[in-house]
Amino acid sequence: FFWVVRMMFSGLEHMGKAPFHTVLIHGLVRDAQGRKMSKSLGNGIDPLEIIDEYGADALRFMLATGNSPGNDMRFSEEKVKASRNFANKIWNATRFILMNLSEEITAPGLPDALEIEDRWVLTKYNNLVKEVTDNLEKYELGLAVQKLYDFIWDILCDWYIELTKTRIQAGGDTARDAQKVLVTVMTGTLKLLHPFMPFITEEIWQALPNDCESIMVAPWPVYDEALNFAEEERDFERVMAVIKAVRIRRAEMNVPPSKKASLHIETKFGPVFERCAAFMQRLASASQVEVAPEQNIEGAVQVITDSARVFIPMDELIDKEKELARLEKEKAGCEKEIKSFEGKLANENFVAKAPAHVVEAERAKLQKLRERYEKILESIAAMK
Repeated sequence: FFWVVRMMFSGLEHMGKAPFHTVLIHGLVRDAQGRKMSKSLGNGIDPLEIIDEYGADALRFMLATGNSPGNDMRFSEEKVKASRNFANKIWNATRFILMNLSEEITAPGLPDALEIEDRWVLTKYNNLVKEVTDNLEKYELGLAVQKLYDFIWDILCDWYIELTKTRIQAGGDTARDAQKVLVTVMTGTLKLLHPFMPFITEEIWQALPNDCESIMVAPWPVYDEALNFAEEERDFERVMAVIKAVRIRRAEMNVPPSKKASLHIETKFGPVFERCAAFMQRLASASQVEVAPEQNIEGAVQVITDSARVFIPMDELIDKEKELARLEKEKAGCEKEIKSFEGKLANENFVAKAPAHVVEAERAKLQKLRERYEKILESIAAMK
């Protein structure tokens, strides 16, 4: 701040004009303990060493992540590692695109026919362009970086690329259409990411089909109302919600992804779910998908979202006898732990002599064990 002020009044005094019209003053970068870096403390970080180990892009991205006006930030090597992992994620996603790319695709461009998942990702990308541009114009660098991270990691890599794999394996026009959308979304996202990670974005830009000699001089993406498919976005996210809910329920029941089970879906959005049945088979480990306005399967596991109720036959998910045996064993172990904690807390010497926070911690553990015990009993009752 003081340097800026000195340059400002010196420029006005000696040159008759202000030296700059816009100044962004960010907070200090402190060490991991929150201390100001200084020679006397010996806690300075040599950026060249960090760059040698993790790359300049990882350091830049880390410094922009979580950056908010008026606040200092702490340097964290773990965050630099996370940023490097993010760069690896982008690199691996690009490698998948290049390994499956048709030679006839030489520049970004969308196909004439768009599937529901294409319209979903394009709507998300279109909104990203609008929001990141708005954040950068307001100097909200931390917000822009977080939105880019979420889009690339969650939407593009974890969802859309997985959704396109079946189409790409099928070959033909459907594979080519998916490849065109992938190239268009990836190149556009690289432009948005370029101010923060200039090296990897330029390298990938040169490898992908592009329409400009360098990403540095490529036109900035602009929001396009024609790519706003709000209805398809809502419909597809209904399907995604079911896939996520089924995955969570299966994980709670310790069912491996290799174990397939049929899904019986009760919903008023039948056409959407029927259209996306293949995705549920692949991503929710479904052997088959049956969609109807009303379903009622007795003894089935139920998964409920805001737009559907899913029934999964219990006998297709688990071996009932083995699961009951496992639950009984877990119940016995839980009972043993509860008795141990109850005995400890019933000991007047322990309660009187131990620090208050230790006693409270033991009581909290006992409470959690009792809650777990109740859930085990509920699971056993449901199985029976």
